[in-house]
Amino acid sequence: MSTLKQQLKGDVVAHMKAGNKIALTTVRNVLGEIETREKGGKTPVEFDNAQVVTILQKEAAKRRDTAAIYTEAGESERAAAEVAEALVIEAYLPKPLTAEEAAAIVDGIITGLEAEQGGALSMKQMGLAMKPITAEIAGRFDGKAISEMVRKRLQ
Repeated sequence: MSTLKQQLKGDVVAHMKAGNKIALTTVRNVLGEIETREKGGKTPVEFDNAQVVTILQKEAAKRRDTAAIYTEAGESERAAAEVAEALVIEAYLPKPLTAEEAAAIVDGIITGLEAEQGGALSMKQMGLAMKPITAEIAGRFDGKAISEMVRKRLQ
């Protein structure tokens, strides 16, 4: 079981003892979504932290979108409840990277790969570079922006 999933399960008990109903309901719903997706395929799987982070990001975004819809409809109480849930979920997400930090990671990994390969990487080897970069940055920076950084670095 991923450590993030373990943390979520542990926090269910903590929120229950603290009487924090919003956080308790939100964490339970997120855990339910994770477990549904784990069991949803042909064979059950156990998600790692990166996959759990992806689900948490989607769930937080869903709540932010719903809050915007409620705000447009004049339902400020419902919008506030959705934002509160999004904040609970976002507390479990890793700290986002700045563009400079992401660029430094991209440069470091590509430099390491070039040293292993004994020369500069070509555009045909972009996938070779993207795999470790994506694993390192997962969920902390925009994937399209990372792809562009790698593309520029390899040209």
